[in-house]
Amino acid sequence: MRVVVGEDQALVREGVVRMLERAGCTVVAAVGTATELVHEARQHKPDVVITDIRMPPRFDEAGLRAAIEIRSTEPGIGVIVLSQYLDDAYAMDLVGDRAEGVGYLLKEKVASPDLLIDAVRRVADGGSALDPDVIARLVGRKRAGGPLDTLTQREREVLALMAEGHSNSGIAAKLVVTVPAVERHVTGIFSKLGLTDAATGHRRVLAVLRYLGR
Repeated sequence: MRVVVGEDQALVREGVVRMLERAGCTVVAAVGTATELVHEARQHKPDVVITDIRMPPRFDEAGLRAAIEIRSTEPGIGVIVLSQYLDDAYAMDLVGDRAEGVGYLLKEKVASPDLLIDAVRRVADGGSALDPDVIARLVGRKRAGGPLDTLTQREREVLALMAEGHSNSGIAAKLVVTVPAVERHVTGIFSKLGLTDAATGHRRVLAVLRYLGR
């Protein structure tokens, strides 16, 4: 996988680069500003872009805006935001109206290189990698009375793990159940959310968006 990294703190940037390279990824560019990030993404067309939210020159949300711009203008590039901030508004802006090829992870949670590499792979494959705490904040914004209220507790657990980006086999491992059991829950989720006509992959995306309140 080819990756572009955007992080203004040199030590953090180098650490992320080393984690990626040790896992076999090719870091085609590592930059310290949002402007450079957008430029390198357009030039190299990587599989994934990883960026911080607050970046120079004003240390505002330039990194987030760059990530949203890349998702809008280069839909084939996956985008992962690494942030110190648990902000549901940031996450909602990043996800937008499509839940594929996107990740929002908290820096404090990415203590293991395996977590970051797993997220990079999922996002590169068109999936999502959203931190569970971020999902909990997003779900907390929803209003009661919608079709999600018809889901069972287990179906909610399955859908939450779908939102994190796990496959059916990954969900089965997390919940310590069989894959066929997960498949039955997923089918039930699609039915209750009225997503019976779309292709399976598209239904997963739509179900996640419904879950996140989009």
